[in-house]
Amino acid sequence: MNQKTAVPSSEQVQNARYQPSAAAAIPETRPKPLDQDPAMRAARETVAENSSWVKPLQQEIGRVIVGQKHLLDRLLIALLTNGHVLLEGVPGLAKTLALKTLASCVAVKFKRLQFTPDMLPADIVGTMIYNPQDGVFRTKHGPIFSNLILADEINRAPAKVQSALLEAMQERQVTIGDETYGLPNPFLVLATQNPLEQEGTYPLPEAQIDRFMMKVIVNYPNRAEERAILDAMATTEPMPVPRPVVSAEQIVNARHVVNSLFVDEKIRDYIVDIVLATRPPNASSLNLNGYIQTGASPRATIALTLAARAMAFLSGRHFVIPQDVKTIAMDVLRHRVSVTYEAEAENVTSENVIEKILNTLPVP
Repeated sequence: MNQKTAVPSSEQVQNARYQPSAAAAIPETRPKPLDQDPAMRAARETVAENSSWVKPLQQEIGRVIVGQKHLLDRLLIALLTNGHVLLEGVPGLAKTLALKTLASCVAVKFKRLQFTPDMLPADIVGTMIYNPQDGVFRTKHGPIFSNLILADEINRAPAKVQSALLEAMQERQVTIGDETYGLPNPFLVLATQNPLEQEGTYPLPEAQIDRFMMKVIVNYPNRAEERAILDAMATTEPMPVPRPVVSAEQIVNARHVVNSLFVDEKIRDYIVDIVLATRPPNASSLNLNGYIQTGASPRATIALTLAARAMAFLSGRHFVIPQDVKTIAMDVLRHRVSVTYEAEAENVTSENVIEKILNTLPVP
């Protein structure tokens, strides 16, 4: 008796182009369909097994944070890719609360640093303290020796304090005196800054901004979310306390899976084309000549690939599609592309430039 076979949807047919070749996995005269190939099925099962903590984590964060799905997804991407995140938004949009809630849901060590103009580098990394009892200097580690660091209002600290984070963010190590100490794994810096106030602030240097994997703009909630915030938070009762739902070991295992997700050659070329289009010599072909002062560095190419893999992982896929790249490109590139004075005079921002690049370049 003939059995009916399920007809694949148009989305499944389109996404099948970006999956690893079944013929390459098992050399046969007649390759198996992708949904029946053992290697493909094993890859899907690996992603499903190692991402089992994602939904409980999102639900636990949702007990405290109303809405802000874009922000929460970017925080999970940073967690999966070992990247740092810079959050920017007006006060009261739950930037600090979101980071504290994420840290509470992850069973790792968390420290919050409130940056102020009178702060010193030793307040972050630590210092050498003289012990009069035995006459020797002993190392006192600072709060940066934690897994998750919340750098609240980072642009309020002077340049010498901001530079103290450079070695820690890039090299995952800190030098105190003549000794170098490694930082725990995972190690993430989640920083916030207020774009409104300019008095008493110190803009972050370009070298430090580039070390943030993503810069996420936090926007106002919509009407339904605002009403849900009113119903949940308009009380003097204590807020719900989130419980840990994922361990550091699970996060490290998930990172190994993210690194192994398949990225087709066409998508790799697409990522390179996007980054190259942000640089002045190549911007002229997109009618952006004269608007871009400096483009994205190769660090953006690496970050965009890792973030696209993390997007696929959160979606339960073992391969990357072009939409993953387009979805995350703005957050990865907005702080790495600077515009000229001519562009500013015409009210053209880096986001406008990136949006035009994404809309103009052909999608594989």
